[in-house]
Amino acid sequence: PRFSNPKPQKIPKTPRVAELLRKAIEWQGLLESKDCTSQADIARREGLSRARVTQILSLISLDPEIQNYIHSMPKSTRKHQVTERSLRPITLIGDRREQVRAFREVLRRE
Repeated sequence: PRFSNPKPQKIPKTPRVAELLRKAIEWQGLLESKDCTSQADIARREGLSRARVTQILSLISLDPEIQNYIHSMPKSTRKHQVTERSLRPITLIGDRREQVRAFREVLRRE
């Protein structure tokens, strides 16, 4: 008789965007404390391009309400609609109220 191998159960993970925001906050602390002198220094340390470091650090410019939402996202086995890529255009919006409005649009698409 053939036995079927059941798929291993997926383990819920912290959303990637939450990990990236945590990393951005950590890097901002390094820059402020002068432990790293520049984004290029962080890029070398992390093995990333300077452009990627800039993209991740831009998450800090999000309104605190959005950052709190990201930090409170539950662990999940499925991909979440809120991604770092979906937030990039929002990081470019200077007005915090407009950021929140744009973020709510991202949430509606879920």
